[in-house]
Amino acid sequence: MRTFVTALLLAASLTAPALTQTAAVNNPGTPADLFPQPNPKFFDAASPSVAEVEAFLKVLWGYDTNRTWRVEAIQKTSAPGVAKVTIFVADKSQGNKVESIRFFTTPDGKHAIADSVFNFGVKPFEETRKVLEQRADGPSTGPAAKTLELVEFADMQCPHCKEAQPTLEGLHRDFPQAHVVFQNFPLIDIHPFAFKAAAYGNCVAQAKGDAAFFVYLQDVFDHQESLTPEIGDQTLANAVTKAGANAASVATCAAYPAAKQKVDAQLKLAEDLNVEQTPTLAVNGHLIPIGSVPYETVKQIVQWDAQQSGAIAATK
Repeated sequence: MRTFVTALLLAASLTAPALTQTAAVNNPGTPADLFPQPNPKFFDAASPSVAEVEAFLKVLWGYDTNRTWRVEAIQKTSAPGVAKVTIFVADKSQGNKVESIRFFTTPDGKHAIADSVFNFGVKPFEETRKVLEQRADGPSTGPAAKTLELVEFADMQCPHCKEAQPTLEGLHRDFPQAHVVFQNFPLIDIHPFAFKAAAYGNCVAQAKGDAAFFVYLQDVFDHQESLTPEIGDQTLANAVTKAGANAASVATCAAYPAAKQKVDAQLKLAEDLNVEQTPTLAVNGHLIPIGSVPYETVKQIVQWDAQQSGAIAATK
């Protein structure tokens, strides 16, 4: 079993309606003896409640009924206000083998800790959603309304980001009501042309609009292997020309301090939200690394998150 945070980031598939400490397994029809009956002595923490943990997990994983779970313990620890939460999990597609997940919640009720810190609560994505609504400033497509906002954090020199573009194209097609943002997150330590590509892209959008940026973006991805010391500058210039902008003017724009400051601010946004890898997709604030994740899984997650936030009607 992956660690809780890894499972969280990869959107592992769990589901459940409301649960009490001594209730049966969350998924109706699951054998009653699949999980041990919870022992009341293991629920001695004042918070969170079982209902809060259940609501948190349902928001994360309710899109998929393959897995079931039961909250087995919410215990005090030696740290005041910090509780240890234990969940037993089974996956029908894996023979219903039962495994455990543990994490700790902080006294403020807003965060949890496993192998890193992540948001916790009945609405764990709301704070991130508000930050993105205010600060995600990359080129966008779709309606201006942000009722359903998809923000892709990506690096133009990242091979996994290139591979993920069909996923983004599919989301454009299947969720026409979505406001979709490309947010630069150049991994400058490993991709030497990523920062310049981001600056050029911002300048293309500034000169010719967001639609031109996406033409530029596609051309950079199409020729990503040519982002080398020998021909990288020409590769970017070609993409600028393809987008209908003047290559010399864009190069001049990208060299100004303001261009660097804009990319630095975009990097800061990713860092402030603890985005750890590219490509990562934020669905109304829910951060999901989508590299190597099948499209249908990503689509299910977007559908579920959109329904939970009221962006689209729930399917019956």
